[in-house]
Amino acid sequence: MTSLADRPHRSRAESGPNGQAGEWLTNWDPEDEQSWDSRLAWRTLGVTTYTLSLAFITWFLVSAIAPRLNNIGFGLSAGQLYWLTAMPGLAGGLLRMVWMFLPPVLGTRKLVSISTLLLIFPLVGWGWAVQDSSTPYGVLLLLAFLCGIGGGVFSGFMPSTSYFFPKRKQGIALGIQAGIGNFGVSVVQFLVPWVIGFALLGTASIAPEKVVTPAEGLGDTIWLHNAGLVFIPWVVAGAVLAWFTLKSVPVQANFRQQLDIFSNKHTWIMTALYLMTFGAFSGFAAQFGLLIKNLYGGFDGAPDPLTFAFLGPLVGSAARVAWGPLCDRFGGAVWTVFAGVGMTVSTVFTAFWLSPDSVGEFKFFVAGMLGIFFFAGIGNASTFKQMPMIFERRQAGGVIGWTAAIAAFGPFLFGIGLASVSPLPFFLGWAAFFAVCIGLAWHFYARKGAEKPS
Repeated sequence: MTSLADRPHRSRAESGPNGQAGEWLTNWDPEDEQSWDSRLAWRTLGVTTYTLSLAFITWFLVSAIAPRLNNIGFGLSAGQLYWLTAMPGLAGGLLRMVWMFLPPVLGTRKLVSISTLLLIFPLVGWGWAVQDSSTPYGVLLLLAFLCGIGGGVFSGFMPSTSYFFPKRKQGIALGIQAGIGNFGVSVVQFLVPWVIGFALLGTASIAPEKVVTPAEGLGDTIWLHNAGLVFIPWVVAGAVLAWFTLKSVPVQANFRQQLDIFSNKHTWIMTALYLMTFGAFSGFAAQFGLLIKNLYGGFDGAPDPLTFAFLGPLVGSAARVAWGPLCDRFGGAVWTVFAGVGMTVSTVFTAFWLSPDSVGEFKFFVAGMLGIFFFAGIGNASTFKQMPMIFERRQAGGVIGWTAAIAAFGPFLFGIGLASVSPLPFFLGWAAFFAVCIGLAWHFYARKGAEKPS
């Protein structure tokens, strides 16, 4: 790993007395109060958090659109819909394996600006595709895959932001960024049912889609194309903001140097723990609406999936933000164990309401699901506090990116799982996995005399 100050073509004098002129910083050490610029760090956090929220909106766009596709004549089976909502998870996981290597290569400014601009492609694509119910299923799968760009950038944005903060503040900083970024899931699932109800300024010339299968809350026509198009101006603004306000820090390593994280066993243990927390959060967030529709949609007075789907991500995201300061104060490991226990209990409780006899059982199902989301949010905050404590700075960035990449497969794993088996064994299988993760967290990190107390 080399510092940018060591490069022959850029001297400290060229960067100004504080090392902050131009894109690349010099003399940057967050652990040194004399060289750390807290204003720059918090400004970076603000911009990257805003753009990460847009990325999550894009990543989970399909989860908000899919429950309405058959209403406008697409005629997709339950299995096809599960696969469609699973595809962004597959793409997000694969693309995170690319983005995790980019922070030390591109730097924060280029990474965030370019990544944000790429979100335009799936947003425009879905705005076009839903206007014609004869759009081939293969095209829908491709567009769902492109939404995974929004999931992929997480493994670049989070490590990049971590470079700007000292370890004592990383629980708060990363909790804020990831937590508010996760709010993008709730934003898209809450906003889409509203914006599809009328013609937006700028898209009024596009004819609405005709509703061929009526549902509660739908009229004869809807503007489903608004679901993607409404976010485009905000994405453009985010890319411009990132280009003109962000800097890049002198943390550099080539691809080969970054592979050293895979020889450390704690990389793999933390991967399992983050799969427990964020894997479950993202997986259930992608499938929550379809679960409601498939489990309770056949009853009279059935609940509207999109009325409730945003609540889970909202609860989980809020918990992630709220627990950042607590993780800084008490350490992350103890909260990871606490989160695992809560997730296991909530998942088993929810399993009792997966074969309902009446719509009256819906409230218990929702309560159990919200419990899962709440404890997953706590675990998302605690694991991100642990990683900077267990690994040195550059490695911690790589581990954050890698664990996030694997956990991003959550929507894909949950989608194909629910398409392959009934919900009951699916839920119980994940509860068993959560229990194993509790043991790992306790043994290696939380107990007295643990190998890596964090």
